[in-house]
Amino acid sequence: MAKSEKAPTVLKRICDAIKGQIRDATFRPGDRLPSTRGLAAEWGVSRTTVTAAYEQLAAEGYLETHQGARARVAKNVDLDVAARPPVDETPRHPGLSDYGLRIMRLPAAIRPASDRLAIDFRYGDLSSSDFPSQAWKKAVNAVLMRRPTRLRYADPAGAPALRTALQGYLWRARGLRCQPEQIIVVNGSQQGLDLCARLFVNPRDRVVVENPCYGAARHVFIGAGAELVPLDVDNEGMRTDGLGEGRLAYVTPSHQFPLGSVMSVGRRKELLAWAQRRNAYIIEDDYDGEYRFDIAPIPALQTLDGADRVIYLGTVSKTLSPTLRLGYLVVPMALRIPFATAKRLTDRHTPTAEQEALAALIESGAYERHVRRVRRRNGERRATLLSALKRAFADRIRIMGADAGLHVVVWLSGLPREREQLLVERGLACGLGLYPIGPLFAASDGPGTAGLVLGYASLELPEIEEGVRRLKRVVDELHPALLS
Repeated sequence: MAKSEKAPTVLKRICDAIKGQIRDATFRPGDRLPSTRGLAAEWGVSRTTVTAAYEQLAAEGYLETHQGARARVAKNVDLDVAARPPVDETPRHPGLSDYGLRIMRLPAAIRPASDRLAIDFRYGDLSSSDFPSQAWKKAVNAVLMRRPTRLRYADPAGAPALRTALQGYLWRARGLRCQPEQIIVVNGSQQGLDLCARLFVNPRDRVVVENPCYGAARHVFIGAGAELVPLDVDNEGMRTDGLGEGRLAYVTPSHQFPLGSVMSVGRRKELLAWAQRRNAYIIEDDYDGEYRFDIAPIPALQTLDGADRVIYLGTVSKTLSPTLRLGYLVVPMALRIPFATAKRLTDRHTPTAEQEALAALIESGAYERHVRRVRRRNGERRATLLSALKRAFADRIRIMGADAGLHVVVWLSGLPREREQLLVERGLACGLGLYPIGPLFAASDGPGTAGLVLGYASLELPEIEEGVRRLKRVVDELHPALLS
C-alpha cells in the first residue's frame, strides 16, 4: 500500500517543480526539458514516472511532446500568473554581517540584457571578432600539452612566467619600472580593488574618489564601510584642493572614467605629496591605457612615485576579453606579502593555464601585435561614432572623452538630468542599450543636463550608425514633452 501511495506523490512533486520552473522563467516557451532518463536519475525514480509526469503536463497545456523527441515547453503556455503565490518583497536579511547589510543597500547596476538588444552601447564590452582566437588557442593548447609531474596549487601572487612577461610589457607600454615580485595577478581589476579595500579600509575610514567615479570601485569601498570623499573632475582631472584626510585615494589619471580628462602633472604631484604626508596610498586604475587616438601616450602616475605610495591596477579586459578575468596589481615592495596573503585567503590563486597562455602571448610579441590591431579597429569605430553623432545632432550635443579609451560621454543639450531614466527606457523599447551618466556622480551632485556613456568597442560600423539613428529618434520623441 505504501508503495502505491508513493508514486502519485512523486509524480505530483515532479509536475509541481516543472510548473514552478516554467512560471519563474527557468524554462521559457519553446525550451527543451531534460530527457526522461536524465530527470529520472536526478530524482531517483523510474523513467516511467517521469514519462507520466511529462504526459500529465502536456495534457494540462504546459508541454509539447512528440515521439522520439525531448519534451518542450508549449509555445502558447498559459503561465497562470494569477495563481502564483504573492511574493513578499519586504527585504529580510537575517544574520547578515555589517558588510552584508551594506552591500544589500547598494543600488543595482543598470545593465539590460545585451543578448535581447539589437544594439548595445554598453561600455566595457568588446567585439568577439576582435579576439585573437587562433593565437589564444595555440597558446592554451601548448600549456595543456605540457605534462606536469603532478597537479598542485600555484603561487597566489601569480605564475612566475606571467609576472616576468608583464614586467617587460609594462616597461615598454607604460614606462613602469618594477620587479616581478611586485606584480600580483588577480581575477580582473575588480578583485584588485577588493583586495585594496580589505587591506587598507576600516569602517568609517575616509577614501577619496573622483566625482563622477567608476561605480563598481565606489561600491567596493562603500561595502568596506568607508566614508567616501568625492572630489570634482575638470579638464585637468580630479581636483586636489579638497583632499584633506584619507587613508586611500582611487583615481583614473590617464583617462578619467567616465569624463575622459587627463590629470595634469601639477595635480599628480600634489596627489603624491598628499599621500606621502598622510601615509596614504593611491590606487591608479589604468583600465584602458592602451587606447590613445588624438593624444600621445600618457605616462602612468606610478612613474612619478618616489615614495612607494602608488598601487598600479591593470587589466586585459579591454584588450583581450573581460571573460578571461585577468588583471594585475603592481604594488610597492613592502606590500607584496600582505597582498599575496590576502589573495591566497580570497581564492588561493588565479587559474594557471590562462596565466601561462597570456605569458606566452606577451613573450612571443603576439599580444602587442594584437593590441595594435584592435587599437586601429577601435579607432575606426570611434571615428564612425563621432561622425554619426555630429551628423545626427549637430550642436544639440556635447561630446567628451573621445581622445582615448573605448567610450565617449554625450551631453544632450536641453534634456534635463531627470529624463535620463526615461531615455534609457525608451531606448530599451526600440532595442537600444543606453547607459546614463547620472548614477556615476555622488548622490546629490552632477550637472543638470542628461548625459550618456556610449561604449563602442563591441559594435561593428553599421551597428554604430544604426544605433545613433535610433538614439536620435528617441531623443526627438522626448523634446516635444519638454516644450509643452
